[in-house]
Amino acid sequence: MLKKSVLIAMLAIAVGGVVYAQRENWQIQRLYSDLASNRQPPTSTEFVIARIQFTSHGPGRGRFGDHRVEGWAHDYPSAEENILQVAREATGINLNKDSYVIVRLDSDELFRYPFALMSEVGEMTLTPKEAVHLREYLNRGGFIIVDDFDGDSLEWFANQMKMVFPDRTFVELTLDHPIFHTLYDIKTLNIEPPYPQRGDPKFYGYLDEHGRVSIILNHNNDIGDFWEWIDEPRYPLPPSTEGLRLGLDYILYSLTH
Repeated sequence: MLKKSVLIAMLAIAVGGVVYAQRENWQIQRLYSDLASNRQPPTSTEFVIARIQFTSHGPGRGRFGDHRVEGWAHDYPSAEENILQVAREATGINLNKDSYVIVRLDSDELFRYPFALMSEVGEMTLTPKEAVHLREYLNRGGFIIVDDFDGDSLEWFANQMKMVFPDRTFVELTLDHPIFHTLYDIKTLNIEPPYPQRGDPKFYGYLDEHGRVSIILNHNNDIGDFWEWIDEPRYPLPPSTEGLRLGLDYILYSLTH
């Protein structure tokens, strides 16, 4: 006969699986609904997160009907809604949890939003027009978080970025960089990822001509997953909290640099 503690653990796993499936299905429905309606953010807020939709060669993951979810949409929209809610409570920025939008990389609409998020760039295959738009976006002072990628995806993304700026590359960021101390003082960069990765977590910066970080790369990590599940006990609290603090530091850095 199974012990009571084992039964409780099995029940918790089963319930957790149901919650995960329900949220994934809800997010997939929201994704396709927002794409179909060209959902727009509120016009009354001064800060918006732009989720960049890029050309992808990857298989995606998750199913809803016959649809596959490509990597650029992972964690959407819960990650955006949760980090924006926390930012509203922790800062004086004029925003709310609905202050996000999906923007195609080859669309001029991208230039309306100076803060953007890219996910699973190991699946990205830039078209010439996308490369031109990305170059113009960064030259205009745009800031991008690159998240949810690991292993040799960094090399793939670096090669893709050669189409954008042939003479630039990534630099590994250390704890003393200002980006980690804009609102919160991050104490360590050894932040445990939410699930196993193909290497140790590291942070890289893609610098503009003035030496400022224009792209922050969370390599071998998935900070957006911490944002997505912060309202559920899916991951341990310490790394989840650090994931939120990193997000708020990124937002403040983008606004002050």
